Amino acid sequence: MTTALPATAAPATGRPPRGPRGLTWTVLRLHRSALIVWAVVVLGGAAVLLWAYGPGADAAQAEWDRVCAGREACVWGDPIHDYDRLFRAAGLGLNWLPVLVAAWAGAALVGRDMENGTARLAWTQGITPVRWLAAKLAVPALPVAVGMTVLVLLHRLVSDAHPLSLGKWSWYTEDNFQANGTVAIAAPLLALAVGALAGLLLRRALPALVAALVATGALEELATVASRNLVPWETATGTGYQSPDHVIVQGPQGALTSTGARVPNPMCGDDGGTCLAAHDIVGYYTHYHPASHFWPLHLVETGLLLGAAALATAAAFCLLHRRTGAAV
Repeated sequence: MTTALPATAAPATGRPPRGPRGLTWTVLRLHRSALIVWAVVVLGGAAVLLWAYGPGADAAQAEWDRVCAGREACVWGDPIHDYDRLFRAAGLGLNWLPVLVAAWAGAALVGRDMENGTARLAWTQGITPVRWLAAKLAVPALPVAVGMTVLVLLHRLVSDAHPLSLGKWSWYTEDNFQANGTVAIAAPLLALAVGALAGLLLRRALPALVAALVATGALEELATVASRNLVPWETATGTGYQSPDHVIVQGPQGALTSTGARVPNPMCGDDGGTCLAAHDIVGYYTHYHPASHFWPLHLVETGLLLGAAALATAAAFCLLHRRTGAAV
């Protein structure tokens, strides 16, 4: 008699792959190297700033008290030099990070996918161009915004608790001003949007990289100039040009007549006042932004940067719609 053995179930085929799925996870996997680099940058910057807040500040203050306290001039020791270099490097890094984000967004995030055909391949796999571009922008935007927020908060912590009263570390210096507020968070988001638009326009990685760098830098400069003129200036007047202390870049200057009118400086030489009298000049004025304008300046510039980012994003979607038509 033959005994039938129970059949062993054949392994199932065609099972879905394990782990998270979807467009978001696909984008994360494709650009995991860039995300790892970004995480290293944020963690490294945070470590430097925490050092500056704790051991670095203690050593610098001790050295300052030892060699500089009560003296008009002194020679810094190594602890102060180390603190100075690292703190300035942190501020400089926060100002240049938007440029790095723009290069990555323009060359790798969109431009490379357009150049090698990866984007069109994705569109044939059930992913619409709109979803593709939305993921390309949204997925990196979150870690960029979170990372920059952490670094800005830490930079403000160090800046507010700075142990040394030296002008180069004051609020109005270029590095400190941007690194201590919302402009440093908005600028990378602008760079991300501009980089994506450049990648769609040029469809090649290297030209998109260059275009993104140039456009981001130009837009940041325009936003800075515009914000300083949109926030009302304070005015200092006197018999000579005033140089108010602790102010961000001084604004327009000129001469005052006896009626209070503001006119261009007649550039009179030292002629005993004859030239000034002929032009009815009785004083001079200087426009400036004091420390109380820190947040108004930041908020106005941040609004301009985010507005430009929104326009760049809208332009990218419109361009994608024109090129793909019904596929969108």
